[in-house]
This record gives sequence, C-alpha cells and structure tokens, in this order.
Amino acid sequence: MLAQDEFKRAVARAAMRFVQEGEIIGVGTGSTADCFIDELGRSKLQIAGAVSSSKRSATRLAHHGIQLFDLNDVETLSIYVDGADEIDAEFSMIKGGGGALTREKIVAAVAQTFVCIADASKKVERLGRFPLPVEVVPIARAYVMRELARYGAPRLRAGFATDNGNSIIDVHDLKIDDARALEERIDRIAGVVTNGLFAARGADVLLLGTANGVVVSKKSAVGAMDESSRLER
Repeated sequence: MLAQDEFKRAVARAAMRFVQEGEIIGVGTGSTADCFIDELGRSKLQIAGAVSSSKRSATRLAHHGIQLFDLNDVETLSIYVDGADEIDAEFSMIKGGGGALTREKIVAAVAQTFVCIADASKKVERLGRFPLPVEVVPIARAYVMRELARYGAPRLRAGFATDNGNSIIDVHDLKIDDARALEERIDRIAGVVTNGLFAARGADVLLLGTANGVVVSKKSAVGAMDESSRLER
C-alpha cells in the first residue's frame, strides 16, 4: 500500500509541469487529487485560483490558501487534473468512486486539457472491473435500478448522498465493449443525472505512476495512446 501512495505522490508532482502561473485550473476529487492539491499548496507557482469538482477538494484547496472560483464565472480552464478508478488504452475512464462524478464531468468539459493522474493499478485492458457509479435523482432510484439491471448488477450506495443531494447506484459485473455508446445509453435513462463513464470526454494526458517512474502518455490525433516519455522517480 505504501508503494501505491508513493506512486500517487509521484504523479501529483509530475502534474505540476502542466500548471501555468496566472491561470485558473480545474481540480478533481479523490486521494490522488488530494496529493495534487497538496503539491499545489507547497509550490511557489502563483496561479490565479482553482475550480473544484467537490466540497471535499474545495476545503483542501482553501486550506492551502488557493482562491476558489465558481465555474459559472469562468469561461475556460487551461487544464483539469484528476484521478481515475480505471483508464483504458483509449483514455476512456470510469470515475466517481468518491461520488463526485457529475461535477467532475462538468469541470472536465470546460477544460482545454484533461490530465489524468493515476497509479499503475488503474490501467486496464477493458473497463468494467470497477463498479460503474451512476448519479440518480432520489425519486427515480427504483426505476433506474430496474433499467440498469439490463447491463449488470446495480446496487444502491447505502447511506450516501452526492454534493448535489442525489443518490449513487453502482453497477457491478459490467462488460464494456463500447464505452462511449454505453455512456450515452445510460445517460438517456430518465432520472439519471450522469454516469461515471468518461468516454465522450476522456483524458488527453495520462501520468501513470509505476515502479520505474512516471510514464507520460498523450492521446494522438487518431485517438490512440502515444507514449512520449518516462520521468524518473
């Protein structure tokens, strides 16, 4: 477990290379995003501020004295830095293990570049090993559960509410062959706010923490992964 934490800190440090002074950046949610926020706080870079994807991250950013902006007051973000629960070779992801998927997807949509920071355990050949979170308006829970049963085994995340006041249904045992198509189908279910597939707007850059250092990969113009460099540990 210690090695995994070291990988998270390594990719968080590597992500600082994409941060430019004077800009407003988007920041995600989760343990790896926490490491990135801490790196921001320790750095001497003078950024204008940040848009957070959750109350949790907003609290941590504020603790470091980083100015917070409402996304409604920002036209564009240079980068969005966030982790992933899973990421495949096409840079499609499953996100939302922490329940912030809707705000994460919105902030990512505004950003020019999505930098995904993850440890090597998050890289998969096919998405679906990690349960897919689906944010649902509470009144629609039973109906959405029945609809999601067509794709896998839905389970209500008990005792949990998102920052938006909604419920989360986690869909287990998924076999995802076409992430973009499944993302669209689930989003069309009445009562679904959004789901944790990030395929329509996947990552642009992947910083993957490994035992041999941070591997930096970028999405090519044709959509495949172009491994560009390896940073030393």
